[in-house]
Amino acid sequence: MAKMFALLCVLLIWMGSENAQTTGSPTDSFTQVSERYSFVDGVHDMWVYSDDKPHNPNSNTRPRTEIRIKGKDYKTGVWQFEGEGYVLRGTNGVCVMQIHGYVGPSIVIMLDAVDGDLKRYHADVVSPDIFDRWFHLNVIHDTDQRKVTVFVDGEERITVDVTGGDNYYFKCGVYAQTDESSCMESRWRNIKLWSK
Repeated sequence: MAKMFALLCVLLIWMGSENAQTTGSPTDSFTQVSERYSFVDGVHDMWVYSDDKPHNPNSNTRPRTEIRIKGKDYKTGVWQFEGEGYVLRGTNGVCVMQIHGYVGPSIVIMLDAVDGDLKRYHADVVSPDIFDRWFHLNVIHDTDQRKVTVFVDGEERITVDVTGGDNYYFKCGVYAQTDESSCMESRWRNIKLWSK
C-alpha cells in the first residue's frame, strides 16, 4: 500500500510538472497596450515619436510616455526625486523629468534634453553632454521656501525660485516639447523619493 501511495504521488507530481510546462506564458491571450514602454533588468525605457497622438483624444498635449510617481503626491515639506537617467543620442526637444502641480501653474520645473544638454525649460543649461551615459539626478523641492535645487552626478547645478501651488508630484520619461526629434527616448533606473 505504501509503495502504491508513493507511486501515485510521483505520478501526480510528474503530471503537474508536465502541465506546468505546457500551459504557456501568462501573457497568452492578452494584447500589449504599452507600446512605448519596456521594463527590463530594472531599467524603465520610454520612447515616443513626434507624430504620436496625445494620451487622450480630448487633450491638446504633445506625445508622451512618462512614469508618474503615484501615491506620493505632496502639499508641504521638502521632497526629493532621485534617479539615474540616460538619454539616447539624437533625442531632442523633450522633457525628461518634471515636478507637476494641480493648482496654479501646473509645471513647477521641467528638465529637457536639448542639443545634447540637460536644460531647464529649453533655456538654462543644467548639465552639458548628457547623451549616451547614465547620469545621477537629484531634484529637491522645498515647498515652504518655493525653491527647487537640481544636482547632477552629486554636484549642485541650479537653485531656482518656483511658483507655489497646493499639490505636487514627480514624473520622468519623455514628453515632447519644441524642436523635437522624430524619436525621443530616455531610460530610468533606481528611482527613489525622499522627504523631510
